[in-house]
Amino acid sequence: MTQIQQIPVLIPLVVGTVTIFCTILIHAMLVSGTIWFVRREKKLGHTGRGFWPDMRIVMLVIFLGMSVHLVETALWAIVFLLCGEFAEMGTAFYHSAVNFTTLGYGDLLLSPRWRMLGPLEAGDGMLMSGVSTAMIFALVLGLLQARFADLKS
Repeated sequence: MTQIQQIPVLIPLVVGTVTIFCTILIHAMLVSGTIWFVRREKKLGHTGRGFWPDMRIVMLVIFLGMSVHLVETALWAIVFLLCGEFAEMGTAFYHSAVNFTTLGYGDLLLSPRWRMLGPLEAGDGMLMSGVSTAMIFALVLGLLQARFADLKS
């Protein structure tokens, strides 16, 4: 009969929840900043003027979104370092990126003590990716509506 290792839940759940809360705050700043930026661009008359002006706005928002995802991945990597799971940032960041994107290679595993952080980070990454996707979709939809509003006038 094989012995199954026990995996602690409470402490990793608390650490993971705090980390998730931090990524939510970081993402909220992205969404808030995006709303501010798009309102500013609209007020300056930079939206709905053509494909390339609108594309510049979309590309910038996508770039900022990707940057925020990298920051959140780095945050999880720092958590793994603080938990003693990895000795250096490169390996921790790689493992975090595999989890955050739900790629799940499985070539690096956390110790049983911290293994619950893996699915927590994957869920967090999936949700944050969904928020980014929704934000970009809303941006593109708003820009298209601005273009069509100009056609009606």
